[in-house]
Parts: sequence; C-alpha cells; structure tokens
Amino acid sequence: MTSTARAAQQADPADPPPAPGRSARWSPARFRPDLPDLAICLGLLLLAVWVMHGLWPSPTGKVLGLNPEDQTLYEWFLAVDSRVLHGDFSLLTDRLNAPDGVNLMANTTVIALGTLFSPVTLLFGAPVTFALLATLSLGLTAVAFYLLFRRVARAHRLAAAIGGGFCGFAPGMISQNNSHLHMTALWLVPVLVWAVVGILRAADPRDPVNAGREGRRGWRRIVIFSLVLAVTVTVQVFIGEEVLFLTALTLVIMTLVYAGARPRFSRRVLGGAAAGLGVAVALSVVALAYPLWFQFKGPQSVPNGVFSPHFFSADLASFKTISPLSLFGRDENARLSTGPAEYNTFLGWPLILVAVGCAIWLIRRPLVLACTIAAVVMAALSLGPEVVVAGTRTDVVGPYRLLLGLPVVDGALPMRFALALIPLIATVLVVAVDAALKLEWQVGRVLVPGLVAIALLPLFPKPLPVVDRAPVPEFISGGHWRDCVSPGGVMIPVPPATPKEPWPMRWSAAAGAGFAIPEGFFIAPYGANGTASMGTYSQPTSQLFKQAATEGVVPGIGDFQRAQAKADFAFWKAQCVVLADGTVNEATLRQTLEQLLGPGKRIADATTWKVG
Repeated sequence: MTSTARAAQQADPADPPPAPGRSARWSPARFRPDLPDLAICLGLLLLAVWVMHGLWPSPTGKVLGLNPEDQTLYEWFLAVDSRVLHGDFSLLTDRLNAPDGVNLMANTTVIALGTLFSPVTLLFGAPVTFALLATLSLGLTAVAFYLLFRRVARAHRLAAAIGGGFCGFAPGMISQNNSHLHMTALWLVPVLVWAVVGILRAADPRDPVNAGREGRRGWRRIVIFSLVLAVTVTVQVFIGEEVLFLTALTLVIMTLVYAGARPRFSRRVLGGAAAGLGVAVALSVVALAYPLWFQFKGPQSVPNGVFSPHFFSADLASFKTISPLSLFGRDENARLSTGPAEYNTFLGWPLILVAVGCAIWLIRRPLVLACTIAAVVMAALSLGPEVVVAGTRTDVVGPYRLLLGLPVVDGALPMRFALALIPLIATVLVVAVDAALKLEWQVGRVLVPGLVAIALLPLFPKPLPVVDRAPVPEFISGGHWRDCVSPGGVMIPVPPATPKEPWPMRWSAAAGAGFAIPEGFFIAPYGANGTASMGTYSQPTSQLFKQAATEGVVPGIGDFQRAQAKADFAFWKAQCVVLADGTVNEATLRQTLEQLLGPGKRIADATTWKVG
C-alpha cells in the first residue's frame, strides 16, 4: 500500500481542514459562487422537477396516483396553515372534526412549511403549494446534503454529488414523497449536523480555527452554533418530529461510536461540547415547551401512536430488493412492503455489496466506523418486534421489542428507522469515492467511483405516477359556499369525509379552510380508553349518508331518522348540508336528503339545505 493510499484510508473527513487566516476567511473570493457547485445544485433541482413533473401541467387537475388520500390530507393541512396570514390560526383547529376540532401538533401538519409557503397557498391554492413542496423536498434535500459533504466534510465534488443525490433521491425518499411531506422535507437535517459538527470543532482547543488562542476553546463559535442548533431543532419540530427523532437517535449512536474510536479527541471536546449542546437543549426546551405540552396534554391530544409497530415493520427480504419506483424495480416487489409510500428498505443487493465493501476498506476511519455501526443498529430496529422474511412473520424477536411502549418512541414506525440508512450509506460512499480519487493507483481512482455508479444505477428514480382528480365544484371554487354557510361555520358535505375517502376535505382546502366540516381524516383520541384513532366515530345521520352513497339504495326514512338528523346537525353545529352534482349515487343521496329535509335550494352546481 502506498503512503498516499494509507493516508486516504486513515484520514477522516470529520477532521477540519487547515484554517485560513482571518483576512482570507472574510475575503470576497471565499464567498464567490462556485459555478461547478451551482451547476450540480441546479442539476439536482431539475432531477426533482423531472421526478414530480406529472403534477406540474395542472396541480389542481392531477393527484399522486399511489397515495391520493394522504395528498388530500396534506393539502388540507397547508390550507389551514395558511390561515396564519389571516390571524386565524390555532394549534387546535375547529375546521375539521366539528365540533371537537383537531390537535394540529398531534398530527403531521408541517406547520412551518405551511406557514412559510402560505402566500403561495393563498394566491394559487393548496394543490400548487403541495406540488411545489413535493418537488423542493427532493431537490433541496439533495442540495443541502451536497453542500454538507462539500463544504463541511470537504469531499471531492464528484463524491459530494453522489452523496447528495442519493440522500435526495434514494428509493425511500421517492417512496415517502408519495404525499409524506413531513418525511421528505429534510432540508434542515444537514444544517443540524453542521451545527453539531461546528460545536465539536469549536470545542477542540487543537482545532485550526482556534490557533493563536493559546489552546483555548472557541466559546464564541460554540455559542453561535448552539443558537443555530436550537433554532434548527425548533423549526424541525414544526416540519416533522419523526425525522428529528430519527436524526437524534442516529447522531447519538454515531457519537458514542466516534467517541470510543477517538478517546483523546473526545476528552478534549467534552467540556465545550457538553456546554454547547446544553445551551441548545435549554433554548429548544424554552421555545417548544408549550407546543409539546399542547401535543401531549392539550385538547384532542393522544397518548400513543396510531399505527401498530407489528404491522409497519420492514421485511428482511426487502433490503436486497429494488423498489418498484426505481429504474430496475418490478411491480411485484411491492408485496414486501405495507404500501407504495413505505419502500424504505429497498436498497438492492448491488448497493449493499458496494457499501459493505467500502465500509470494510475504510473501517479504520472513525466516521466510517460510526456510520457503519449506526446503519446496522437502525436497520435492525426497522425489522420491528418480530422479524418478517418474504412476507412470513417468524418467531425471531427483533431488537425493536425493547422499545415497545416507550413514550414518544412508539409514535415512530419501525420500518422508517431504515430511512436513517440513506445518509449513513451516502456518507460511506462519499468518503470512499473521495478517498479513491486521491489514490496514486490509477485503476483505484476509476474502480471505486465506477462500482458506486453501477450500484446506484438500478436505483435511479422513475417519475411518480399521477392520475386525474375530480374538479372541485363551482359551488366551492366560485365562492358560492358563502351563500350557504358563514365564514368559520360548519358545512356538511354529503357524504362526509372519512380516512379512506377524504375527498370532501378538498372542498375545505379549496376554500382556504374558510368553513368547518365534521368527521374527516386525522388522528384523535377516539380509540378505546382515549387512545389514538384514525378519524372519529360516525354519527347516525353520517352513517345514513354513507349507506346511501355506498349501496345506491334510499334507506328507510321516518320520524325517528328525521329527529336523529336534527340532533346530529345540532351536535355538529351545522348551518348547511350540500350535495354536489356528479357525486356517486347522486340521485339516491338526493332522495335521501329530500325525505329527511324536504326540497333543497340550487346554488351553482350543488343542492343545499339550510339546517341552522
């Protein structure tokens, strides 16, 4: 092995590069845009546009074909979030599940994104905001990780582009982008990592930037990075807490391994790092105390996760399988997951082999060792309480069994722990390609990047499929709903929204959440003994409407049903009942409503009944 190869194997990108002098650090040249970097970032953004291009000809006329229910939910979230510009926003919204409302902190409401993009929502509508965020979630995540690898790890541009591209467009990211905005908007994760690394480097008296300080720590830098970390954590809570939890768990594992691999460095930075992280935690607790109290103890809060970890666990066979949403994937591979939005573990055997090979080659590097062990732990946890192999549940107990019932933890789906493998594997690949490009051995400089490219090619993403969506009635889009219900009042769409068929929530979203509707698609404490449930129980009149819509037969209507309808409308505090033209089994529903309420009033393309 040559001296250059040994240096490439043992050097750690986590170690800071030599620091420029003060004048060089603040020179205009240091901040001048780098055209190759800009070109790579633009390329990553264009790739995101290509993956999501199906929505862009008409965001209001198209919907993601593999998960339209969740897209409807997130468009409603974005519409509610945008009400912050009206000064009409609360963590307990009354615009869904009337009259009880919905705890927004107990749901994945992406409040920060909805608030930030509220002008877009108000000007162009929630579907446009959704399409924009779904595109940016992939593109900006890739760009952010590229900059992390390039600027913080000082990796070669090619290596950083590979790592950033994989972080933004890995199979798990493409799959989750089927409407799960809270899981794919990872723009702040690299910022969080940068802040943690910044604290560690500033806490090291031997860090080059601390040169000339007589071995003292850079306390000013520690404070600055602590503030950045606190702000990042706070904002991330309002984007996706599950991502924050997985990031924190991964970083804890990596820190323990890294500290064990570099004990002297760990002892040097311990005091400063503890102080910096302590400040960040304290500031975050102050900022998040009320929102987190509201989430776990406030009205309509839930004491547990709504999804079973026994069902949402990864299939061991899926790791070597290629996602149906990847270039070389097959549709039948979908049987190894719970749905098209959860192909989190579909890495494919070529990538696994190459990643393992790179890890073995560079295992003496503390960063690679930390990533490798963290990846093994997170992969093992993703298998859930019992290991499933090729669809068959075995008697083998998974390590996730140790986490069952733990507060907060049970709200994370086991199979999503595997999403942490994406940046971990990306980091190993970045280090490997960067090290290979520094080798004196010409073949090695080509072989490693070539093998990585071959391993990643089968995983190249396909565009996400879309289908046509039914247009929102003119009654809603034309603002005629105001003739039926006052702003903030309760409208009853017929049939009402349910978790499986949330389509009337599109009416509310199109109206900027200007009115409330009962029932719907959300998480609330309507399970046994106040546990979490998806949606709520249906009132008798709601069941009557659903029966007519499903069976196409007018139910028996008598005085009892009319009295019950009157009681249910009073419970909902409803003002108006609406049946839109073109509703499935419209004639049956119209007869049902006329027998309950008498003749309706035509407004635009809907029939309405005033009930309050």
